[in-house]
Amino acid sequence: MANRRPKPEEIVSKLRQVEVLMGQGMSRLDAIRQIGVVEQTYYRWRKQYTGSIDSTFMAQNGH
Repeated sequence: MANRRPKPEEIVSKLRQVEVLMGQGMSRLDAIRQIGVVEQTYYRWRKQYTGSIDSTFMAQNGH
């Protein structure tokens, strides 16, 4: 079975999950493992989508 690439919305959601888990006291590495990706992928996603997280949040909150 081939691996599929996650949609940008799914990536942003996973990045937010890491932030929430870290806010609850979990280490970054444990949070990354919790969402089911490797550390390298997390950092690549974070670099690519950091602006997307902010703009998605702003759009959802009517800003």
